Amino acid sequence: MSVLARNAVAVRGSGEKPMLFLHGYGCDQRIWGQIVPWFEATHKVVLLDHVGSGRSDRAAYDKLRYATLHAYADDLIEVCDALDLRQADVLAHSVACMITLLAAKKRPDLFDRVMLLGPSPCYVDDDGYAGGFTHQDMDDLLSMLALNHEAWSAQMAPLVMGNAGRPELADQLEGFFCRNDPGIIHHFAGVVFRSDHRADIAGQTTPCLIMQCQDDIVAPMAVGMYLRGVLPASELMVLDAHGHYPQLSAPETVIEAVKCYMARPAARAA
Repeated sequence: MSVLARNAVAVRGSGEKPMLFLHGYGCDQRIWGQIVPWFEATHKVVLLDHVGSGRSDRAAYDKLRYATLHAYADDLIEVCDALDLRQADVLAHSVACMITLLAAKKRPDLFDRVMLLGPSPCYVDDDGYAGGFTHQDMDDLLSMLALNHEAWSAQMAPLVMGNAGRPELADQLEGFFCRNDPGIIHHFAGVVFRSDHRADIAGQTTPCLIMQCQDDIVAPMAVGMYLRGVLPASELMVLDAHGHYPQLSAPETVIEAVKCYMARPAARAA
């Protein structure tokens, strides 16, 4: 199977400049539905599903291969090469932010600038680092997921979505979560939430925008500030949005932030 079929790659738009949209944990490319139309006139839009998610070839999900995020970074590089993409813009969410930075470290020629929505290089607190979860928190979260995927989805969706006054958003997110294969999503959760890529991304020179949301329990403010400190070509923007999924709860805010950033010359590290 070709890499494009394996990752359910979709290409849209009438522009020449490539722009990739990369989804986070538990979701798929459909989560960008309110964002993508605003860039189709100016960009060659590329969407994909990480192997194991969405409409990707789930038979290609090998737990040994996908034991680290580096395999997903390699997939991203393969997609770019298959489509002959160079100097692409990337809008990545959550774990896809680290996938993108890992790919950019290996192949900086592929990416012009990256926009990181709710990124985190490490989700667990460490000495002098506030990731948002304790080791016990993470053990409990993964244990519940292994025990009952649907119950985990129902409990987690409102917490990570935020926006308590708009319960329909949590319902929408729960729908994304529940479409996943329980065995794959549990394994992927361990890979994602136990990962630590602080050393891998330190000093990364690809220009990037760190978009931080308010009340985001997955990627709290301290994480955004940490990333701003270790990524020399980055800038931090606090969005007028709440929770971890502003592409669902505040799409217009995300669109405005991305367009403003891309309208300016890329600030490259010295």
